[in-house]
Amino acid sequence: MALVVFSANVILTKIASARLSLDTGFPISVSVNVLFCLMLVGVELWARKEGPHWNTYGFCIFLVSGVFSTWLGRWFFFEAIVRFGPEKASVFQVSSPVFAVMIAWVALGERLTVTAMGGMVLALSGLMLVVYVPGIFRMPSRMPWATSFMRSSVCLGLGSSFAYAIGNVLRTSAIRSWNEPIIGALLGAAAGLALHVVLSTNTSNFLGSIRAADRKGIALYMISGVLTISAQICAIASLHFIPVGLSSLITLCSPVLVFPFSYWVFKNSEAITFRIVTGSIFVLTGIAIVVIAR
Repeated sequence: MALVVFSANVILTKIASARLSLDTGFPISVSVNVLFCLMLVGVELWARKEGPHWNTYGFCIFLVSGVFSTWLGRWFFFEAIVRFGPEKASVFQVSSPVFAVMIAWVALGERLTVTAMGGMVLALSGLMLVVYVPGIFRMPSRMPWATSFMRSSVCLGLGSSFAYAIGNVLRTSAIRSWNEPIIGALLGAAAGLALHVVLSTNTSNFLGSIRAADRKGIALYMISGVLTISAQICAIASLHFIPVGLSSLITLCSPVLVFPFSYWVFKNSEAITFRIVTGSIFVLTGIAIVVIAR
């Protein structure tokens, strides 16, 4: 479910960004994350007619996970989009499950079988085929190597991927201690929004930009906020049952769904090539191997 909702959000964001810039749309989306999640928490508490069992560890870890996923990971990712375009920015997200598996192995003692690891390699190879952009690893020229690396798509892309991996491992630890995915998603979104408000240089101009913004663009980013938090809740809930590497791998496979949807919605503006079809087959085969071997 998280994969489907994340994929739908990618299509929606592409439409929304043509009407309203990400600088204005991002805080709208994260604000709706918090408001919609608050509503879901209220509905859940009303339905079960009792409050959640308090867990200090889970509460704190969910908050910290929002620092890495909702704020830092998204900041790196959107900065990469602005500087280098969505295609290059998306390539490095492929490495996030690898980081997640390594961190979970050290921090949580999670291990995958050799067959499952082979399936992950096959799926990640397929994803790289789907999203690969020529020249992705080229560094900016006429700069010292360190400066060139810091300003490159490699640094921003890997920074985003690593931050998301840390956030997912933290969520795994939290959800297995305190099985409250909706509250966990709310805490993460609230932490991310708070940091964005405090640290963003555009906060003082936000209300003015909202007044002048395209109304349909605002509505689309609000829908995006509902979709992203819904997908996050599903992804967090899955961490209670499956390894974080597998969850990260499945939710990362949105390009496999996005390309055919884009082909239909945007009338072949996203061409489906033999490389994309082959990569998609690798991805689906790899995931099937991981699920069976787990």
